Amino acid sequence: MTLRGRLTAAFLVVVLGPVLLGAFFVASTVTAVDRSRSTERLAVAASTVRTSVDALCQQLRAAADAVALTGDPAVAAGQLVGRGLAAAVLVTDVNGRVTYASPGAPSTPWRDCSEPATASSGPVRALAARVDRRDPAGALLGTVAAAHLVDPAFVARLAAVTGVAVTLLDSGASAARVTHTTESREVRDAVLAAAGATSGERVTESTKGRYVRRIGPSAGQPLPLVLSVPSERPPGLHVTLAGVVVLAGLLAVFTAWRLARVTTRPLVELAGAVDRVAHGDLTARVPVRSRDELGRLAAAFNRMTRETGSYVAALTSSRDQLRGHLAVLGDTLASTHDLQRILRVILHSAIAATGARAGAVLLVEAGGVLVAQCSEGLDGRWPAGDQDGSQGLRVPVGVGVVGVVAATGEPQRGRVEPTEAPTGEPRCRTYVAVPFATPGGASTAGGASTPGGASTPGGERSPDEAGAAAAALGVLALYDRVGADEFDDDDLVNLRTFAGHAAVAVENVRVHEEAQRLSLTDPLTGLWNYRYLRESIRREVERASRFGRMLSVLALDLDRFKDVNDTYGHAAGDTVLAEFARRVRGEIREVDLAFRQGGEEFVLLLPETDARGAAIVAERLGAAVRETPIAVEAYAGPIVVTVSVGIAVYPDHGSTGREVLEAADDALYAAKAAGRDTYRVAEARPDVPTREIPVPACAVSPPDGLPRAGRPVQAPREPGGHARSESTAGVPESNRSGPAHAGPDPADEPAATAADAARAGPDVTRPGSGGGASSGPHPPRQSRGR
Repeated sequence: MTLRGRLTAAFLVVVLGPVLLGAFFVASTVTAVDRSRSTERLAVAASTVRTSVDALCQQLRAAADAVALTGDPAVAAGQLVGRGLAAAVLVTDVNGRVTYASPGAPSTPWRDCSEPATASSGPVRALAARVDRRDPAGALLGTVAAAHLVDPAFVARLAAVTGVAVTLLDSGASAARVTHTTESREVRDAVLAAAGATSGERVTESTKGRYVRRIGPSAGQPLPLVLSVPSERPPGLHVTLAGVVVLAGLLAVFTAWRLARVTTRPLVELAGAVDRVAHGDLTARVPVRSRDELGRLAAAFNRMTRETGSYVAALTSSRDQLRGHLAVLGDTLASTHDLQRILRVILHSAIAATGARAGAVLLVEAGGVLVAQCSEGLDGRWPAGDQDGSQGLRVPVGVGVVGVVAATGEPQRGRVEPTEAPTGEPRCRTYVAVPFATPGGASTAGGASTPGGASTPGGERSPDEAGAAAAALGVLALYDRVGADEFDDDDLVNLRTFAGHAAVAVENVRVHEEAQRLSLTDPLTGLWNYRYLRESIRREVERASRFGRMLSVLALDLDRFKDVNDTYGHAAGDTVLAEFARRVRGEIREVDLAFRQGGEEFVLLLPETDARGAAIVAERLGAAVRETPIAVEAYAGPIVVTVSVGIAVYPDHGSTGREVLEAADDALYAAKAAGRDTYRVAEARPDVPTREIPVPACAVSPPDGLPRAGRPVQAPREPGGHARSESTAGVPESNRSGPAHAGPDPADEPAATAADAARAGPDVTRPGSGGGASSGPHPPRQSRGR
C-alpha cells in the first residue's frame, strides 16, 4: 500500500473510531441517565405514597381510638366526620352486627390498613383502621372502624403529592382492571401492560416512552398502585447520532484524501514530535516551514499539544479541588447534629465508593449490643427466623463478624462459606466491616494516652492498639460487592475514612445533647431549671388558652430551710433538696412538669388541672415531706422539714404565665403567713372576662372528663350539705394550720369525679404514691392531656 493509502486509512481509523465510540457512548449514556433519573423519581414517589398512606392510617386509627374511648360513639363519630378526620365511622358489637354507621358511608367491606389486599379483594372503595372497643373492666364490646374514601380525588391528591401519574388497580393480583387513574388515555393501556408484565417493585419501560413501577399491596400500604413518569430522552436521538456519524465519516474521507495527496514528504519532524508527546512531553512543538497543508498540520499539532497541556493542568486543579471538597465534607459531617442524616450520608457514600450491594451502620448501646441505626439493601438477607427483618440488626459485642470488630477494634473483610451457620447478621457472600472511634478517645491499661497516640510511662501499648475496643462507638459493615469476588484493601482504606467521619459525628451529637441537657436542668436535683420554666409556662398557657383548659401552677418553698443549712451544713441541705425533688417526682403525673426556681424554691406546672386537683397534689406533697423525715448521712437523726405551697390557676388568677406565677407566689406568701406547712389558693381576679358553662348540679365530670376554664356555676344545696360549684367544690378552704381555712370534711364532700380521681393519682391516701414525672433530665413529651 502506498503512503497515501496508509495515511488515508490511518486518518479514517483515527477519526471514525472515536466518532463511532462517542456516538455509542452518548446514546447509551443518555439512555442510562434517563432510566436512572426516572427510577429515582419513582423511588421517591413510592416512598411518598407509603408515607402518605401511613399518615392517613395513623389518623384513622386515632379517630377510631377516640370513638372507642367515648361513652357515646355516635356523637364522637359525628364530630370526627364533621371535622374531616374520617369520612365514615362504623361501630359493631362482638357478634359483628353494626350498631352505628355514619350517614353516607361507603359500601363495605373496607380495605384495612393493617393487612395487604388479596387477589379476590375487589376494588378499593375506602381505606379503614379498626380498633377494639372495650368497657372499663376490659371486656370486649365490639370494634370501631374509621374509613377514608378512596376515590378519584384521593388518587389525584396522591399524584399531586408525588409528582407522578398514579393508577389504582382493582386488586393486587394483576393490572388488568383499573379503579381510578390519572394517566391519559393515550398511554394508559401501555402503562397497564408494562405493569402487568413486571413483578415486585421493579421499574420497567412501556412502549409509549414511560417508566412504570408497581407498589403494594403490602403491610402498611394495602393499596395496589401503579406509578409512571414520562421518559426525558430527547426524541429522535438515535437518528440524529446516525446522521452525525455519517456526516463525520464523509468529512473524514474527503479530508484524508486531500491530506494524502499533499503529504507525501517524510514526516520525520512530525513523528519525532509525536514520540515526545507520547512520552509525556507536552512542550514538544513542530516547526511550521510553510503555509501548505503540512504547515497547517504542524500548526494544528502545536495547538493540540497546548490545549492538551491546558487540559492536564485543569485536571490537576480539579483533583486538588476534589480533595478540598472531601475535606469540607468531613468538616460538615463533623459539625452537624442530625445523627441519622449523617449516618445515612456516610452509608450511601460508602456503598457508592465500594460498589457494595448492601450495608448498615451499627452503634454500641447500653448492655453491650450493636444496634443498626440505618441500613440499605438488607431485604431478603435476614436469617430464617426473621425473614422480614422485623427484629432489626442487633448483634452483641464479641459475637459474629461485626461483634468481633467492635470488641477488638480491628477491621475485617472476607468471604462467608455457604456451610457456615448464621450468627444473627444478614446473609452474604463477601463482607467488610470497620470500627469507628474518636481520635485519641481511648487510653492504655497502664497510662494515659497522648495526642500522638503513644503510650505514657506505665503503659505497654498505644491507645490505637490497646484502647481500640474501649473507644469503639460502632461498626460500618458492607456486604456483597458488585462485580468482584471480595472487597480489597482500597475499599478498606475508603471505609476507614468514612468511619472516621462517623465517629466524629457521633461524638459531636453526644456532646451537643449533653450540653443541651445541662443547659435546661438543675445539676443538684435533676429537675428543670428556671430557664426552662419561663419557656414551659409560656407554652402551657398558650396550649391551655387554645383548647379552653385549665393550668395549675404550684409555688413550693421549704419552710425554714436556712435553719437546716445553718444547723447541719450546706452538704446536708443539698441532700434535703435532692430528696425533696425525688419525692416531688413521685407525687405528680408524667405530663406534669417540676422545676427548681432557685435555692429552696420549686414550681410545678399541672396541665388539665383545676384548683381542686392542685389542692390534692399540695396535700400529698405536704404529707410526703412531713410524715417521712429525710435521713442525712453522718448525722444521728433524720431531718424534719415541711413545705408551704401557693396555688394559682390559669385563667382564674392571671391571663399570662407571668401573672399566674406571680399569683402563685402571692399565695405562697399567704401560706407562709398562715403558719407554714400548708397551702393557699390565690384570690381570683374580679375583672376576669369569663363565659358561663352550664354543668349538672352534682359532682359529675364533663363529657370528656377534663376540667374546663370558665365562671364557676353554683349548684343547689344538698340536704344537710353545703352549696358547691364546679371550680370550688373540691378546694379545701384551709388545712390544719388555720381555722379560717379548714380542710375538707369527707362527710360533706360529694362523690369524687373521674377527673378528680385521675388528678389524685393511683392512691391519694398513701404518701409517696403516684407515677413519675417529666421533670428531667430529658425534655417532656408533648401530651394532649387525660
